Amino acid sequence: QVQLVESGGGLVQAGGSLRLSCAASGRSFGTYAMAWFRQAPGKEREFVASIGRSGTYTYYTDSVKGRFTISRDSAKNTVYLQMNSLKPEDAGVYYCAATQRLGRGTGTNDYEYWGQGTQVTVSS
Repeated sequence: QVQLVESGGGLVQAGGSLRLSCAASGRSFGTYAMAWFRQAPGKEREFVASIGRSGTYTYYTDSVKGRFTISRDSAKNTVYLQMNSLKPEDAGVYYCAATQRLGRGTGTNDYEYWGQGTQVTVSS
């Protein structure tokens, strides 16, 4: 089992950048594929990006391609989401998720473990 703790959220102006971190505790971080989801008020939680166990596979939702980068550091048991050129529509609570399955799913049911979320606010 893995525990996930997100950090790095905050308030940023449109066009700015933030880097989110997700620290994983527990054993065998390398056996988990990781992902980021986000949820805006009144909306369902949506997939943002995922990264495979080795870090070579990454996948993004269309709206963040070219602006967001997901990465992982196995030495630190941490996954990151670098967010550039932020837009007001990127705002929401960002959640880190993990799965011991292949990790190429984009639905919430594809991930077994979740963090508590970190708030991202983008002012226009």
